Amino acid sequence: MSSSDEHPLQLKMRLTSGPSGTTIFIVRPAVPAIAKTLVFTVLVPGTVAGYVPWRLRQGVATQVTGAEEWAAISVIAIGIAIYLYTAFWGFALIGGGTPAPIAPTKVLVVKGLHRFVRNPMYIGVGLIIGGQAWLFHSPHIAIYLACFWLATHLFVLLYEEPVLHKQFGEEYDRYRATVPRWIPKFRL
Repeated sequence: MSSSDEHPLQLKMRLTSGPSGTTIFIVRPAVPAIAKTLVFTVLVPGTVAGYVPWRLRQGVATQVTGAEEWAAISVIAIGIAIYLYTAFWGFALIGGGTPAPIAPTKVLVVKGLHRFVRNPMYIGVGLIIGGQAWLFHSPHIAIYLACFWLATHLFVLLYEEPVLHKQFGEEYDRYRATVPRWIPKFRL
């Protein structure tokens, strides 16, 4: 295996027994990436999708009941599942980094939900916020959701995509050409 074929998260260790040695590859422990992702999750999505909507609904929102309540809670639960799956499995374990721009992944993550859409984490956070707007019939949270989508879209266009192009080059360009930014493309 040439050095260009090696996975960036592998440590090369030579084990020898007698005159010939065997090379094995050990994947670096993901614990630091998981810990950093946990801190980021509490601080950023926890604030954006939890604390801010909670503050916006104080005293002005009415919670829905019955089937509508369960549907809204389901949207929130799906959003949470999408975020957690992509942040921890995709970014921390597969990519060896975090969702935070200051500690990005070491490899381009194109597995899991990233096969269908380039930004599933943002979609998950948007579903959490949208589900709360629905659950509490809150126009304030709905307006906040629109602001979230606009800010996120501009962040992706003006910062994230240029940085990913610079970091991963042609690999990212091929990925970007085949996987949509926001609307998932499901292929079986």
